[in-house]
Amino acid sequence: MKKFLRNAYLYVLLLFLYAPIIVLMVYSFNASKSRGVWEGFTFDWYAKLFANTQILSALYNTLAVALIATIISTIVGTLSAIGIHFYSKRRQSILLNVNYVPVVNPDIVTGVSMMLLFATFHIRQGFITMLIAHITFCIPYVLLSVLPKLRQMDKHTFEAAMDLGARPAYMIRHVILPEIKPGIVTGMLFAFTLSIDDFVISFFTTGGGVNNLSILVYSMARRGISPEMNALSTIMILTVSALLIIINLRGTKKTKVQGGN
Repeated sequence: MKKFLRNAYLYVLLLFLYAPIIVLMVYSFNASKSRGVWEGFTFDWYAKLFANTQILSALYNTLAVALIATIISTIVGTLSAIGIHFYSKRRQSILLNVNYVPVVNPDIVTGVSMMLLFATFHIRQGFITMLIAHITFCIPYVLLSVLPKLRQMDKHTFEAAMDLGARPAYMIRHVILPEIKPGIVTGMLFAFTLSIDDFVISFFTTGGGVNNLSILVYSMARRGISPEMNALSTIMILTVSALLIIINLRGTKKTKVQGGN
């Protein structure tokens, strides 16, 4: 009985998580614009998606900001984590407490703060300001992902590398980075996910007609979400699912090869 209840709870939880996604994907093939009426199967919305310049422009801005913000925040966050790791415990505590502020802050506080900052320095809001805001709130998550991996390393590894004549740049590139690679990848995925999904901070730091997908969906919600957006969401879901399957299969294959050796 206990096992049955546990399994039932799991299935209900999965249903609540994935039912909305399944409904969205199904209605992306609906011939009707209405979300409550099924009028037949069609691929028309996918064809119209690639002719919709508004959605494609928002998609371009979303991916461009997410990719650039991920690259910069990963580099800065990783180097910051390495620097903080070699500080004294007291300085580490101070810097980490400062790093926690953007993480625990509500997004609306961060968004308004960034907006006021740009207004104070008379910086015209647009693509660049949105990018700066995304980099700012992504860096702390990268740092928090990398730092635990640094703490797991044997401290004698650094000493041995320096005793053998390794310079700091060489030690970082060939000794530290390979050891903390899982943390870097995790932080990079965190940054990309947070950036591509963000609405509140983007809303307060954009301007000049520069929209990302979340802002575009918000503006559409007042008059009804376009079926083309359902089609785009389905493509994104299938793409992410395919990437996850490939990564898991490669990881399983690598584990089996290492186990065989």
